[in-house]
Amino acid sequence: MTASRVAVVGGGLAGLTTALRCADEGYAVTLFESRRQLGGLTYSFQRDGLWIDNGQHVFLNCCTAYKGFLERLGVTDQVTIQDRLDVPIRSELHTRGGRLRRTGLPAPLHLGSTLARYRWLRPAARARVVRAALALGRVDRTDPEVDRVSFGDWLTEHGQDQRAIDTVWDLIGIATLNAPAERASLALAATVFQVGLLESAANADIGWSLVPLQELHGDAAYRALAAVGATIHTRCKVREVVPSGDGWTVDGASFDAVVLAVPPSAAEALAPPEAIAQESGWAERLGSTPIVNLHVVYDRTVLEEPFVAAVDSPLQWVFDRTRQAGLAEGQYIAASLSAADDLVDEPVPVLRDRFLPHLERLLRISPDTRVLEFFVTREREATFRQQPGTVGLRASALTALPGLYLAGAWTDTGWPATMEGAVRSGEAAVAALLERSPADRPTGHREAVV
Repeated sequence: MTASRVAVVGGGLAGLTTALRCADEGYAVTLFESRRQLGGLTYSFQRDGLWIDNGQHVFLNCCTAYKGFLERLGVTDQVTIQDRLDVPIRSELHTRGGRLRRTGLPAPLHLGSTLARYRWLRPAARARVVRAALALGRVDRTDPEVDRVSFGDWLTEHGQDQRAIDTVWDLIGIATLNAPAERASLALAATVFQVGLLESAANADIGWSLVPLQELHGDAAYRALAAVGATIHTRCKVREVVPSGDGWTVDGASFDAVVLAVPPSAAEALAPPEAIAQESGWAERLGSTPIVNLHVVYDRTVLEEPFVAAVDSPLQWVFDRTRQAGLAEGQYIAASLSAADDLVDEPVPVLRDRFLPHLERLLRISPDTRVLEFFVTREREATFRQQPGTVGLRASALTALPGLYLAGAWTDTGWPATMEGAVRSGEAAVAALLERSPADRPTGHREAVV
């Protein structure tokens, strides 16, 4: 068998990474995506002439796989990365703000001065945060037993009171783990803080897109795939993936290998039962957590910085989206609410009445400022539920059946459900394909075209 024809089911970041890597290795790639556009959970749409991102996606300087993906797409000029980590922090209770900012010292000393002056905690609590951070750096995040421990329980055992959890650990953790510390896996939390903050001073420098995510990911990937001869089917929901002789059929079409780069529930439904070494219902047990985004257009500028993080507030992170949306007058603000289980079904008027006053207090918005638009986007299954005990439910890229592979941020990448994790999963799927059948590897390796 010459494994030259590969079907990739799913056009999110995992599927796009897989398809591009396979095409670059010389495979004939066919990509199936059920939506009308590529990009998966990082997409944009137009509303009243503005480009709206479905969610507020940022990345860190340590996201090497994701940055490589952007380079492969030829869009690195459409993102920006901070010279040094600098997070403005606002409180509804205090008029003066603060910052979480690194120095030029090597890790972990790079955060010493900002924690020593961190105005949201008393001096003794700041010292306990430093000790806990150093202890977290020694946690073995690959130990399955560590995954069974709650991050919140670990923090409590290491001297962290609720104020420290709210203003330091959850400030970062909720946005990256889509879960508060009390409901998050210690292993995943250790990954976030070790890789992002403790291993290298520059790792946590924040990056974000300067253009709509659809332009950055989906549209650029479509062009890149077309340039290497891939076949792309959008608005094409795959119904059946079954073994057929030495290969596979996808809705009746023949392929030598298939990569399922789809959410867990879809992977369980499409893969033959014997392919994934889990008991039936594993996808439901893995679960999912929603994210809600509030979008507000004001008649004037209310935020002078690209983003702020919130303390003493039900708000979490607030972003200026004016440039990306193409708004000519006023300002477009988006507030991201992670771990939004209790909010995802609330009607828009309820969310408006509940959160606009908090946004006004957080940003010190003057009473004569007018709200021109308010709307909401919801991702009901934004991430897998990153709670203790998830490691055993995250499948490997390699299945029990030859020619069938898995990708997706929910697979066993060792990373949380992030854009970096999604790209890494695609790379892992291609590596598994090449390793399992090295003799079947095509000889027509292509150089990347950007």
